[in-house]
Parts: sequence; C-alpha cells; structure tokens
Amino acid sequence: QLHFVESGGGFVQPGGSLKLSCAASGFTLSYRNIAWFRQAPGKEREGVSCITAGGGNKIYEDSVKGRFTISRDNAKNTVYLQMNSLKPEDTAVYYCAALARCGGASYSAWGQGTQVTVSS
Repeated sequence: QLHFVESGGGFVQPGGSLKLSCAASGFTLSYRNIAWFRQAPGKEREGVSCITAGGGNKIYEDSVKGRFTISRDNAKNTVYLQMNSLKPEDTAVYYCAALARCGGASYSAWGQGTQVTVSS
C-alpha cells in the first residue's frame, strides 16, 4: 500500500505561515493526483486541496482559497502545501493522500500526519 510522510507542521501565531511537505515513501507520485486533508479535534477529516498528476489543475476548499497554495516537485517526489495568513480554525492534523481523481476516494494509506496549531 502507498505511504506518505508528512512534515512541516508546528505552532504559529495567527497570520503566520507554514509550508507542509508530503513525501512519497517507496513509490513515485509523478503520475498521481495528490490531496491534502486535515482533521481537527472532534471533527471529521476534510479535504483541503488537491493537485492533478500533471500539476495543471489545483483545487482548494473554500475556506483556504487565496491563503493556501499546493504545488509539487516530481523530481523530489514531494507535494507541498504553503499556508499563509493562518487562522486558529486551521488548527488540525494535516495528511496527504493519493486520489483516483480530485474529489474522489483515496487509495493510499493514511500516515501519521503533521500537527498544525495556530494560536496566540
């Protein structure tokens, strides 16, 4: 089963920035649609952003549009999520996954995720 390793989370004040990384473990993500999800305490996991295999299409959940940017570097086998103007409601564990199509079901295993905490 496909595995990812998420990193880059941390503690940041409102208005701050973080850049998350999603590294593929043991396989190439070059031909795969990759999405970022997040799960806040007591809430269901939700999709945040998705990038298609070629990188030509990027989709964002409404609450992060204009603040988050998804990108990929296939040479480094990594997908990134640049998060700017962070808000307390962005606090969650962030995960990445491979999707058959953006908006569809994931087919990779869920990793440990990376914790993002936004607080003053």
